[in-house]
Amino acid sequence: MSDIELLRSRAEAELVRARARTTLLTDSIDDAALVAQHSPLMSPLVWDLAHIGNQEELWLVRDVGGREPLRSDIDSLYDAFQHPRASRPALPLLGPQEARGYVGTVRDKVWDVLGRSSFGGRRLEEFGFAFGMIAQHEQQHDETMLATHQLRRGRPVLDAPASPRAARPPQADEAIVPGGPFLMGTDTEPWALDNERPQHRVDVPAFAIETAPVTNRRYLEFIADGGYHREELWSTRGWAHRLAEGLVAPQFWERDGDAWWRRRFGALEPIAEAEPVVHVCWFEAQAFARWAGKRLPTEAEWEKVARYDPSGRSRRHPWGDEDPDVTRANLGQRHLGPAEVGAYPDGASALGVHQMIGDVWEWCSSGFEPYPGFAAFPYREYSEVFFGGDYRVLRGGSFGTDEVVARSTFRNWDHPIRRQIFAGFRLARDLTPDEI
Repeated sequence: MSDIELLRSRAEAELVRARARTTLLTDSIDDAALVAQHSPLMSPLVWDLAHIGNQEELWLVRDVGGREPLRSDIDSLYDAFQHPRASRPALPLLGPQEARGYVGTVRDKVWDVLGRSSFGGRRLEEFGFAFGMIAQHEQQHDETMLATHQLRRGRPVLDAPASPRAARPPQADEAIVPGGPFLMGTDTEPWALDNERPQHRVDVPAFAIETAPVTNRRYLEFIADGGYHREELWSTRGWAHRLAEGLVAPQFWERDGDAWWRRRFGALEPIAEAEPVVHVCWFEAQAFARWAGKRLPTEAEWEKVARYDPSGRSRRHPWGDEDPDVTRANLGQRHLGPAEVGAYPDGASALGVHQMIGDVWEWCSSGFEPYPGFAAFPYREYSEVFFGGDYRVLRGGSFGTDEVVARSTFRNWDHPIRRQIFAGFRLARDLTPDEI
């Protein structure tokens, strides 16, 4: 098979997998639930559906394919920067049947464009970047739609096998990360997005990082020790937010006497103590870290651990250069929650750090900023307009993140108050003089 045939086959496979997931998330509920807004933080699912099709039309049909617009009259409706999520239900959106028909027609045109593409010439088309960008865009919206399903009230409609249990937990609580420079970001991943570029040298002093994300068991200890009521553990902004929102536990947790339960995709279930905690905001993670006498890792520290190789090079993934698979990471909505800590020993890093890819997004201490030499591509609104704002970086992906975006270089970001996302955290600390 030629290089072009391989690129075409990969692009087709990624687009097909993304669309299958979109269809599952939108066909699993009735039309009333599809057009409803289940939270002001989220769009109606029918908006996400048509937006996916509109972005595909803009970049693949019109730009790469050079075809005439199918529905230029709806471009403004599905421009995320023109309409905040809370206002989208009031727009004259395509209805469910019309939205499904539109995205199907767009995809039919895309197959023709893909079949004719030479995957060269412009940077946008080189190595199939535009097709990869659109597959990643759809999968990112699929994760957003999965979060909307978590916010939706009503009976369970999604189904998946239970996440795996661990044969044994990690062998150590912490790993010591050697100090020194490493290469952060990428110049070689053909579908990497602009904020992951360019690759650059970063010198990171030695530090310690926990070998697993913080579990529900440890978080319950924080709650029992009055963590939500001890102002000294919280930043000034974090404490004000905790009081204003009445935070007493992760989102979707409910207390019944002495027992805690969680609501997951419509089902109420006991807290699984061995799983990573999820649905906590950055302020909660920061308060827990202070309670534990540690801190959140910086973004550079997180990536150094995820890509560390004893030879001095930067790996693609914690386990090596091979793509993720079912033995290494909990990704792609294969399960509807995080797996127990230690459930993926084959995915551990060279330093014995587990589950850095998949399960839960991990809050870092760093704000979202451009790398030295950053250049927006192919449009400013993907990354550039968010730099320098009130955002904190998240790394690693969750059980709802697809492998097409699950790179050790992939950067996510959100406001420090956000809890509806599938976010948890792990802890780091500075070394003592005796350890250095």
